[in-house]
Amino acid sequence: MGPLLFLLLWGLHKVSGGSELLQRSFPFHGLQISSFVNSSQARTDCLAWLGELQTHSWSDDSDTIRFLKPWSQGTFNLQQWEQVQNELWVYRLSFTRDIWDFVKLLKLTYPIELQVFAGCEMHPGNASESFFHVAYQGMHVLSFQGTLWEAAPGTPPFVKFVVKELNLDQGTREMIQQLLNNTCPQFVSGLIEAGRSELKKQVKPEAWLSSGPSPGPGRLLLVCRVSGFYPKPVWVMWMRGDQEQPHTRQGDVLPNADGTWYLRVTLDVVAGEASGLSCRVKHSSLGGQDIVLYWAGSHTSVHLIVVLVVLALLGLSAGLIFWFRRRRSYQGIL
Repeated sequence: MGPLLFLLLWGLHKVSGGSELLQRSFPFHGLQISSFVNSSQARTDCLAWLGELQTHSWSDDSDTIRFLKPWSQGTFNLQQWEQVQNELWVYRLSFTRDIWDFVKLLKLTYPIELQVFAGCEMHPGNASESFFHVAYQGMHVLSFQGTLWEAAPGTPPFVKFVVKELNLDQGTREMIQQLLNNTCPQFVSGLIEAGRSELKKQVKPEAWLSSGPSPGPGRLLLVCRVSGFYPKPVWVMWMRGDQEQPHTRQGDVLPNADGTWYLRVTLDVVAGEASGLSCRVKHSSLGGQDIVLYWAGSHTSVHLIVVLVVLALLGLSAGLIFWFRRRRSYQGIL
């Protein structure tokens, strides 16, 4: 019952490549979701990502892997991909049949949902780290560690039986080791090489400060918004001097329509203690030159009021001058 990701990578051992991009870490991970309604109805779908970029998908109603990027095939030729499609078709049938057999043998209750999360991560120097985790009904139940399957702590008793049966299959275990430790890193190296232009893309963030709804009497909600950055990893923190403010609250990193990212970071403070605070932004596109924005909300408001008052006085003065001039011209006529 190997996951879809392993069939996706099966036979990619001829893929090779290297790149300066490997100076950064690029995890390649696949998520398989298999839902079993009863003993005759089941569905399996899968998605795969390289870093935060979704690269492949496979739906239950298709026998082919869908490329979500122009470079999703990596350095793999068409013949190799056709082989993967055939193995995928066989895998779907065998995976579904094996699950039905386990459910019948263990007298489990439908509906059942399984998730498989597996892949590898490349590190600088061509080092790699692999992972393989299985969840049952949303609970992590087993993983492949080194050369054996292992049950996760606190799992139902039947999982130990499943683990024992899986560990008896030495051929499958050896195949998984090959795929995780050799095939996956080689495939990802080729994928990184093919997608280098997009993976190297760097877009600098823009940041601005504002205040949010008051958290309570005498308090301010300071808001630091950071938008338009790429890639996704970013560090944003409210600071006082060089001290990080521990009550900083960070929202989710959300996608913009143009493929860049957006983040909102807040800090709840006593109104009189806002002076001297700053928002610091670190991102790979900035080349070590952090963005630092200092909170001056109260000063900005005073300055704005002063400017508005001056403009109003100037407008009033201009109006009075115009009125007196017109009045004098009318008096000359009369």
